[in-house]
Amino acid sequence: MLDEYYMAKAISLAKKGWYSTHPNPRVGCVLVRDDEIIAEGWHQYAGQGHAEVNALAVLAKKNIHAKGATAYVTLEPCSHFGKTPPCSNALIEVGITRVVIAMVDPNPLVSGNGVQRLQESGVKVKTGVLEAEARTLNSGFIQRMESKRPRVRCKMAMSLDGRTAMANGESKWITSADAREDVQRLRAESSVILTGIGTIIADDPSMNVRSHKYTDVKDGVQERGMRQPDRFILDTQLRTPTQAKILSLPGKTVIATAKARQVLMQQKIQDLESKGANVLFLPIQKRPSTSSLSLQATMSLMAQQQYNDVLLEAGATLTGAMLQAGFVDELIIYMAPHLMGSEARGLFNLTGLESMKQRINLNIQDIRAVGEDFRITAKPVLVSESADKHRDTR
Repeated sequence: MLDEYYMAKAISLAKKGWYSTHPNPRVGCVLVRDDEIIAEGWHQYAGQGHAEVNALAVLAKKNIHAKGATAYVTLEPCSHFGKTPPCSNALIEVGITRVVIAMVDPNPLVSGNGVQRLQESGVKVKTGVLEAEARTLNSGFIQRMESKRPRVRCKMAMSLDGRTAMANGESKWITSADAREDVQRLRAESSVILTGIGTIIADDPSMNVRSHKYTDVKDGVQERGMRQPDRFILDTQLRTPTQAKILSLPGKTVIATAKARQVLMQQKIQDLESKGANVLFLPIQKRPSTSSLSLQATMSLMAQQQYNDVLLEAGATLTGAMLQAGFVDELIIYMAPHLMGSEARGLFNLTGLESMKQRINLNIQDIRAVGEDFRITAKPVLVSESADKHRDTR
């Protein structure tokens, strides 16, 4: 039980880096000797010390040795040289004799190698302690490593009758200030915000974090500027205006367009890049009556860009296409207590659903009040899961 107790402490420490470690995983570490915590650490910022190194630095400041101690770490200590030296080596060098690990690192550069390195040096290793809890810390990172694509959450706001905007496009504001503040949290914990050119042209959105709740502050002093998620625009015909608000704000903006535009619109590309945009090129995927950028290639590109958690904030066409392609892992829908009428715009454009058996099933994870609105969190049910459930209820 003591292992679980100290690992729970390490998990709590890891959560302190919730908004600041992208693209790295959130990791916490507790050092224990004679059933007493002698140091704690967590990974604070990408490119800086990992949790184990930060915990050891605390020991050094206290002038306390680590020999004979046990290290509780939420993720397998790294064994390779990246932006920082291997953490497994650091633990070995100071005389740690036992390491308890919540989960093995899914990163192929690390997976199992850190454990092996520790064991070869005579360190006792135990894995799998509170593994489920540890996995929830880094769902996007784990998915990117295991499935080669990021985790995608789709955020939508709707009226009680399922409408997102009036027929003329008016949509400010469907939800209350409390719900909009909650969206700031979603953005802050995301690596990138994904949207379509239709939303850019219609709304000229900022798609940034504006709440001061997520500013990095220590002892009342702001240490670094607010970390802004990147913005990623799918723009098949490269229609993004050079004066778009999204290009003038802090943070990185990526514009993905069709490969053919690389030759056809060189001047427009140069103009956008002069505004700070990063223009990338994707293949076209042909669908019935339309052509658009390949969503599979989009997901692969986003993984290559080291995006762990994607927040999809887009219109009905892109969100519907992402949902039907199986790339939406979680839906977060804010429902406001009013009616907007049958002429107003719907939540998703979902084509080809002609019978009840073709409907997209959802598994409701949570429903709660946010101010005067409700927030519904749901996960699309995989086809195989839906079939199994149907068989079980016959």
